[in-house]
Amino acid sequence: MFLVGSSSHTLHRLRILPLLLLLQTLERGLGRASPAGAPLEDVVIERYHIPRACPREVQMGDFVRYHYNGTFEDGKKFDSSYDRSTLVAIVVGVGRLITGMDRGLMGMCVNERRRLIVPPHLGYGSIGVAGLIPPDATLYFDVILLDVWNKADTVQSTILLRPPYCPRMVQNSDFVRYHYNGTLLDGTAFDNSYSRNHTYNTYVGQGYIIPGMDQGLQGACIGERRRITVPPHLAYGENGTGDKIPGSAVLIFNVHVIDFHNPADPVEIKTLSRPPENCNETSKIGDFIRYHYNCSLLDGTRLFSSHDYEAPQEITLGANKVIEGLDRGLQGMCVGERRQLIVPPHLAHGENGARGVPGSAVLLFEVELVSREDGLPTGYLFVWYQDPSTSLFEDMDLNKDGEVSPEEFSSFIKAQVNEGKGRLMPGQDPDKTISDMFQNQDRNQDGKITAEELKLKSDEDQERVHEEL
Repeated sequence: MFLVGSSSHTLHRLRILPLLLLLQTLERGLGRASPAGAPLEDVVIERYHIPRACPREVQMGDFVRYHYNGTFEDGKKFDSSYDRSTLVAIVVGVGRLITGMDRGLMGMCVNERRRLIVPPHLGYGSIGVAGLIPPDATLYFDVILLDVWNKADTVQSTILLRPPYCPRMVQNSDFVRYHYNGTLLDGTAFDNSYSRNHTYNTYVGQGYIIPGMDQGLQGACIGERRRITVPPHLAYGENGTGDKIPGSAVLIFNVHVIDFHNPADPVEIKTLSRPPENCNETSKIGDFIRYHYNCSLLDGTRLFSSHDYEAPQEITLGANKVIEGLDRGLQGMCVGERRQLIVPPHLAHGENGARGVPGSAVLLFEVELVSREDGLPTGYLFVWYQDPSTSLFEDMDLNKDGEVSPEEFSSFIKAQVNEGKGRLMPGQDPDKTISDMFQNQDRNQDGKITAEELKLKSDEDQERVHEEL
């Protein structure tokens, strides 16, 4: 709407511009700029709303977005951006606006409101605009600035809160989970993750997010809060996106980093305490262990605890009964030892998460090993401490009828355990284990074991090797 004048008029305006800008700057603190005694009237600037915070003022060559109402001295409106529901988006100070508007926008802050009085020679002069603006018309503009940036702008990251302990910072190829509030420069909200009750999860430095956010997340700590200001050429450019981010808009993200990891991360193990006495044996794959644990997210959100059940958790290490990262972190522990484990999602519940566990979440465990028992070799339910008797069947056949009943079998195995001659698989109901052993020996499933059916597993394995050979 604000067309420039002829080339001769433009040159004349450019020659007097430095002096006029200086006078305008000196008088800005009074809320009004008018160079008294100047040979020609300058733009009169009335700053009737000045925001408390003004991190940046409009300068020549900046790209601005603003709304305005244009009226004559009698209050009659001749133009308004509000009527078109479209902001003015343009570079200032390069002759694309009438000179009065170019000057009137200089030094303006986002959310500032000004009234500009533009004399004819800085507007449309003695010619005017046919059918719209008469010759020699003084123009009145009420302007609110909503955005300002420059093509030379880079991403700005401001740390709002950094935790005192920051062992690691975000870098390229890390996978980050964060919450954010997104606003335009004037404070208009366009999106936030909190409303979805779900973090935004993404790889950094891989092109999955806008370049400005890729850059702005670099160097962040877990738990850090930062403000990331992204110019449009590092966001959604001239076209914007959706119905909430207009073209050429500066975006502000207030970000809270919940956690991050790298796909190459192992389990991070930190020993919190060890028992004072010597520890000759530590937990290993195959061992049956009992342990207490507390599990939380890295932001402190509590998930699970064995203390809620008043009994330790029981597992056989290496039996795929718990997530891989926890299984690894419980190995090599002494009874009574306490550890902190940080388990990345690829060794926990992955991208999909689990009940109560968000997808791609890093888990924090505090574990204490309560007890440890040597496990049994794979496939064994019972092992002898010494070579078994050569008259094993006769020893089992308590009533000497040539058959071993379930009761006789159970009594015999329990006697071996009580006398310290052998042991059952730990962590299971002894009666259930003995019943499974009986079923394995009762090969024709007739409810009894004969001498021909009774075989040690070691003998069976040896026979199988011979058959394969």
